[in-house]
Amino acid sequence: MKVDPALHAVRGDLADVALADRVFAPHYAKSVARKAVVATCIHAGPDALAEVRGTLAEGDTFHLLDQNAGWAWGCGEATGSVGYVPADVLTRA
Repeated sequence: MKVDPALHAVRGDLADVALADRVFAPHYAKSVARKAVVATCIHAGPDALAEVRGTLAEGDTFHLLDQNAGWAWGCGEATGSVGYVPADVLTRA
């Protein structure tokens, strides 16, 4: 399977367990639904200056797979964009 990191939740160290039958990763995680409390950008990396891959509107669902150093990594449900958002814009769904 050709993996597009902007559309498939796969990094060098982690992948969405839903992709386990199609990609190899050292670790897999099951996503946890979170809601955006404000609109924000989905970035390619854990940096506000990283390329923007998509957006979350207030109330949109974000499927969280990992959280570290103030950034959350996962997939926006509405757009399918995979990337990083500031962790403090997410709340339990």
